[in-house]
Amino acid sequence: MYSVLQKKENAHSESIWSCAWGKSVPEKKKKGQEDGDDEKSRDSIMSDEPPTEYIITGGVDDLVKVWELQDDRLDLKYNLEGHSLGVVSVAISNSGKLCASSSLDSSMRIWNLETGEKVANIDEGPVDLWTVAFSPDDKHVISGSNEGKITLYNVENASTEQSFESRGKFTLSIAYSPDGKYIASGAIDGIINIFDVASNKLCHTLEGHAMPIRSLCFSPDSQILLTASDDGHIKLYDVQNTDLVGTLSGHASWVLSVGFSPDGKHFVSGSSDKSVKIWEMSTKQCVHTFKEHTDQVWGVKYSPDSTKIMSVSEDKSMILYSCPS
Repeated sequence: MYSVLQKKENAHSESIWSCAWGKSVPEKKKKGQEDGDDEKSRDSIMSDEPPTEYIITGGVDDLVKVWELQDDRLDLKYNLEGHSLGVVSVAISNSGKLCASSSLDSSMRIWNLETGEKVANIDEGPVDLWTVAFSPDDKHVISGSNEGKITLYNVENASTEQSFESRGKFTLSIAYSPDGKYIASGAIDGIINIFDVASNKLCHTLEGHAMPIRSLCFSPDSQILLTASDDGHIKLYDVQNTDLVGTLSGHASWVLSVGFSPDGKHFVSGSSDKSVKIWEMSTKQCVHTFKEHTDQVWGVKYSPDSTKIMSVSEDKSMILYSCPS
């Protein structure tokens, strides 16, 4: 049964534009670290500590907020300050140890989630950075700008390593495939570009949406691309064959955010019609609708174990939902 676990009113002092959800697994000392054994002979052993679940939110108040989730309770851990205009995108590394944020101040920052410290700053000058995402191996972070260019940065030294020229301007959304092979971007003109990372080439251009692509993401197996647009539709594309395999309607207005469940069985969508919808992948049908927000829903995300969903909104609130097992 779907239900509301927690609603946190005024989670930010202004509208919340973005969210991310990740899990950090504690590392325990390796065998031999305390008795002087050679590094090569040490075997990793699992930590007894439970993993830490982090939820990150970015808002118009210029803040990146780090929340810890324990026993279905959200506790604020850090207010990360430094951006000077609204935070439009946040992402958590796959290890759960870092987060990246981008802002209308044309900067991207990378933060250590355990300490709350800034570890890198990337300033792109007079170019809005609209969206950020980590590579599957966490060695790189990618961003899309209003110039339409996709840039790949080295996480360790914040240097530019690669760039991709897209067809069209104003990249609003970006995603890295879990297998590391592709980067997808969505533009303000409704065009979707898929790049081959190894060859640094544009390999597919997908059409089908008539208006801006606000959000997109790959399925956990990297086979399906899920897209959301201001035209009110959600589309599913076969990545290899570039076939359109589904067009879903149900929202009454712009679809602002979509996200797959990590088990690949469902996906979630948030809209300017103030609703959050859960869809079943096998049937491509909406199985539940939440109408808890009082304004447009800018971000939705599944938990790492697929049992929960969160949403953030123009109404300054964040809501945690439970999903049936």
